[in-house]
Amino acid sequence: MITLAKKICLLGDFAVGKSSLVRRFVYNIFRGDYISTIGVNVSRKTVIIPCESRVVELTMMLWDLAGSAEFDRVRINYLRGAAGGLLVCDLTRPETLDSLQAYARDMLNVNPTVRFAIAANKCDLIDQQRLTPEQVESVASDLHAPCRLTSAKTGEDVEALFRQLGQLLVD
Repeated sequence: MITLAKKICLLGDFAVGKSSLVRRFVYNIFRGDYISTIGVNVSRKTVIIPCESRVVELTMMLWDLAGSAEFDRVRINYLRGAAGGLLVCDLTRPETLDSLQAYARDMLNVNPTVRFAIAANKCDLIDQQRLTPEQVESVASDLHAPCRLTSAKTGEDVEALFRQLGQLLVD
């Protein structure tokens, strides 16, 4: 078995659910109260990823970055050394999808070989959705990134998305 550790940055506007996705993936919990991230929170989870004829034990170092404009100036410093980026938008707020291209561009300027995945979060809020899967898939296609409709609240597709990103990082 091969053991690897990879840094993954979660990027997206404020209140899209980055911290909630990390909590759901790492601890399998959801908290309904909103607490804004200040700076960065780092969590980790080790997963087993099948890779060709071997198995990889991948420790995912998850850097949950604040989504505020005040944090923009220092965000670049936190992106250094990242192998992956999880870009998160909120299906109830179309402007959060528009922001993903800028986050991806910033990250690619620092790490040209970074691999992305997109979480279109809050898919459980069916009546409030203002983005279509096709809109999300269009941005994902531009970034050569897989995307999934996720819900940190219910756990829908959260584990699968992180594992899919992990697979990209070890292939």
